[in-house]
Amino acid sequence: MAIEIRLLSENDRSALLKMMREFYSSPAVLSNGSGEIFQSDIDACLDENNPFLKGYVFAEKDDIFGYAMLAKSFSTEYGKPCVWIEDIYICEPHRGKGIGASFFQFVKEKYSNCLLKLEVETENTGAMHLYQKEEFQILPYTEMIFHHE
Repeated sequence: MAIEIRLLSENDRSALLKMMREFYSSPAVLSNGSGEIFQSDIDACLDENNPFLKGYVFAEKDDIFGYAMLAKSFSTEYGKPCVWIEDIYICEPHRGKGIGASFFQFVKEKYSNCLLKLEVETENTGAMHLYQKEEFQILPYTEMIFHHE
């Protein structure tokens, strides 16, 4: 399968919203998100003046079967830019075909000067296996969050 990894476009919005609803209603994510949040995320990805979030789609011709969103920051612990792989989702029929590995190769090349980080639910054994195969290491940190309502 010759997959294309490209920046998402406005034409991808409806397919992306469908995948985001599937992803955020799965056990792979702690929160369920909302239509408003999904729209805001896509808007941020499409905003050329927003340096923080980039969205990518995985496609073959006009068939979009996955997406990823990357958030940029800086790691003072490692003294370099950091790219968080916020979302990575591949539709069920396309899993296990090397798409995730292709995406990680793409990210490692495109952001070669950056620390790459991601979060994963430990129960998501398929994702854990892929990430460890891609040489991601489990960190002993506990993450905490404060969320303004």
